[in-house]
Amino acid sequence: MEFRLDRLITFSLMAPIAKLRSEPDISIPILMYHSISDEQELGKHAYYRTNTRPRVFAEQMGCLHENGYSSASVSDATLQVKGDGLNPEKHVVITFDDGFADFYRSALPVLARYRFQAIVYLPTAYIRDVRTQFKGKDCLTWDEVRELSRCGIQFGSHTVSHPQLRILSPAAIDEEILISKNTIEDKLGCAVESFAYPYAFPQTDRDFKKMLRDSLERAGYQNGVCTIVGRVGHESDRFFLERLPISSADDTALLEAKLAGAYDWIGKAQALAKRFKTQIGNFTSKKTRSMFSGTSDHALYR
Repeated sequence: MEFRLDRLITFSLMAPIAKLRSEPDISIPILMYHSISDEQELGKHAYYRTNTRPRVFAEQMGCLHENGYSSASVSDATLQVKGDGLNPEKHVVITFDDGFADFYRSALPVLARYRFQAIVYLPTAYIRDVRTQFKGKDCLTWDEVRELSRCGIQFGSHTVSHPQLRILSPAAIDEEILISKNTIEDKLGCAVESFAYPYAFPQTDRDFKKMLRDSLERAGYQNGVCTIVGRVGHESDRFFLERLPISSADDTALLEAKLAGAYDWIGKAQALAKRFKTQIGNFTSKKTRSMFSGTSDHALYR
């Protein structure tokens, strides 16, 4: 088995600590899936893999069922953020990013077997009446999306073109957020309430987060999910709800540990690392400005 530091820390340190909690756990796990296929991700470390083999996915859904979990919507999770609604002890939210066609072929039958609901986030530029591809993989067609909707699958926005939002202008961000929402609503005839942030979420950039939250609110979204690792609790931001990344690299033991909260430390560690990196960058920038303040242009190039 490939060595994983995150797995070692989770089982050797965090899982035992989680078992010592005396207070009831009031968090809801949101699972983040992408592709359900047998495609191999050669050369990728297990932590960065996003593909889940159909056999493994079936085992994971069976694990949820055997452990007494029921699926919930993202709206249910936001109710928990407010401190009311569901008892979160045995509820899980199942999400899929990117709108890949293998959801229809491989995920839906398994979800139906266990009567689990799920939400699929669509990058609408790649969802068309004829089959197209995104990241080299087939995407759903609108006919399939409509059929899935009739089966109880929910849909949310994953922007139009799946860009790095942080490098776009505010106007371009508004377009990505609003046009994708309007497109799905026009195609399905129902409201789109949830948004999934593409790529790694810049959780320490407060100005960007405020701007994005304002944009989501103006567009009429009620909630959103991102790539911050962890489970949803009372301190979670309803527009940037934490998720647990799941792939073929997650056996049932690791999945159960993630559900129990033993993997939440990853999100906290990543946030600390990003803050440290930002502070170092700010300090270096200030030192550079201090060194060159009052220095002539001629001196800088000598």
